[in-house]
Amino acid sequence: MQRYRSPRGGRIDLPGAPAKAGVVSDGLEGFARTFLLAAFRAAGDEDGSVLAPYREGLVSGPGPAGPDAWPPIGSHGPGGQPMVESASVALGLLAARRWTWDLLDGAEQDRLEAWLRGALCNEPAPNNWYLFPMTVAAFLDEVGRGDAETAHALDRALDLLEGWYRGDGWYSDGDGRAFDHYIGWAMHLYPVLVAHLRADTAQLARLGPRLAEFLGSFAATFDVDGAPLYQGRSLTYRTATLSAVALGEVVGWTPLRPGQTRRILSAGLRYFLDRGALTDGIFSRGWHGPHAATLQTYSGPASPYWASKGFLGLLLPETAPLWTAVEEPPPSAGPDRTIVIPSVGWLVQTTEADGMVRVHNHGSDHINPWDADRGEPDPLYARLAYSTRTGPTAVRNAADNHIAVHVRGRESVRRRIHPIGSGPDWAASWHQPQFPGPPAFPGGPPVAGGPVLPQGRIESLVVARGAWEVHVHRLRAVPAGIPVTATGWALAAAAPEELDVHVDGTAVVLRTGATATRLVGRHGFDTADVQRAPQGTAHGAWALVPTLRGTVVPGELLVSASTLTATPDSAAPDSTAPEVEVVDASVAISWPDGGRTACTWTAAVPAVTTTP
Repeated sequence: MQRYRSPRGGRIDLPGAPAKAGVVSDGLEGFARTFLLAAFRAAGDEDGSVLAPYREGLVSGPGPAGPDAWPPIGSHGPGGQPMVESASVALGLLAARRWTWDLLDGAEQDRLEAWLRGALCNEPAPNNWYLFPMTVAAFLDEVGRGDAETAHALDRALDLLEGWYRGDGWYSDGDGRAFDHYIGWAMHLYPVLVAHLRADTAQLARLGPRLAEFLGSFAATFDVDGAPLYQGRSLTYRTATLSAVALGEVVGWTPLRPGQTRRILSAGLRYFLDRGALTDGIFSRGWHGPHAATLQTYSGPASPYWASKGFLGLLLPETAPLWTAVEEPPPSAGPDRTIVIPSVGWLVQTTEADGMVRVHNHGSDHINPWDADRGEPDPLYARLAYSTRTGPTAVRNAADNHIAVHVRGRESVRRRIHPIGSGPDWAASWHQPQFPGPPAFPGGPPVAGGPVLPQGRIESLVVARGAWEVHVHRLRAVPAGIPVTATGWALAAAAPEELDVHVDGTAVVLRTGATATRLVGRHGFDTADVQRAPQGTAHGAWALVPTLRGTVVPGELLVSASTLTATPDSAAPDSTAPEVEVVDASVAISWPDGGRTACTWTAAVPAVTTTP
């Protein structure tokens, strides 16, 4: 990493195309994010030598102007990235103060403080960004440089955090319904870790129980092979997904045993290293390897190094149970189960046979309350389900895990999600079908003037058991005869010959060497086929999407059954799928293991009952 240092180490300029904030901001990002990892590593050291190169950068970065200088911190916008990085600098200083701040002279400390204070007097983005000036303020307060400005930043962030708390241990990343990995690596991490590093026992007593409750469901979203859930933005941060799991052990607020925590952390790191996340020793921008559809416009060459957050367990001494305990199977190892998170609208489904995790999404859409429900969908939030073995297809490709109606040649999209209800093995929501057109030019906005279905809505229910899920859709105010499609899990491979396809009536089976999926139309569908997604997914360049097709019949439910498994034989065409009987607004499901589910959807919220 040090081969990319600027002359005095104030920036680390990694190779690659710049992010929208520009190359100088990217260089600061390279410094700040790797400094954070070094600080975690050095916090308990006796000499702190790993931080020596960074100490030079802490002197040269804040000024004066030169080839090492950091850009000033501005408000949210194209130049706002330095505010993000100020939090990593402050957190690293807080974690390893004796090897950093305490070794600087008074003038050097003054220049560093002056740069950091830019985070306190500029406007953050209306989400987790408010935790960045909070972290800066906490550090300045800790080193005796607090004042009314730092107090305001601390109080403001904690007040907003309360407003964003949704229950079940989960926050939303800002107003609205934005649930993703930012809840772990930002909403929990900054306030809890800052409280821990400052020995703020009162704050820990308030926020710690929420972290423990969060981990009770979030820890179950990690695959037995270490894979995190592929959902939400900024996934190129990779092992940052592990940060909340490590944080729980560091601060003593976790439902996991140390051996389970250690297994999730070690398997998570191996998962990415074994799948080519490093290129010439540097984290690439992508998931396994480089993958453009994983990225956002703010993703620069050093962005993946927020991965540093996943290593905060290094704050614990080598004698801690995290390092001495024998690894134990993670929650996803079994038995088969479903976990409902009512506040989020998620149903987590895990299976013992393969340790795979699927999350059915009936609540997270990442759309601000003040934004119109129009335009293209975000595949990282708009899908009905996500998993640890598949990735969503890209925007304007065939959409996986989706239901759509087709009007005037345009396919509807799912954007704002309205939760209906949930239970131990089910979740439901509705959305208004929207019809964005393709952009007039690359990167442009969707074409306006598409179809409008007044009062139109699609209500969707999923019930999960074992490796199977049954989807029930009810279309409201959608004219008769309109084409409708429902899709299942997209499987991806490196080459087309690695995908085996079998279509039989209203059933599709897709297999790769390691994964298989089956989608079966049970009511309201006429045919089945597969669609190709030319941009592939993060799991492979060649992706196919199983698809059911039918036409709208007012008042008639649409029902399908689907499975995703790491055991290809279980998805064979003659394997047992759930049987479904539909009578008016009632659905009876007979599961392969003998269980039965009765669903009656005559009211706004369906009545769902499952018996063994």
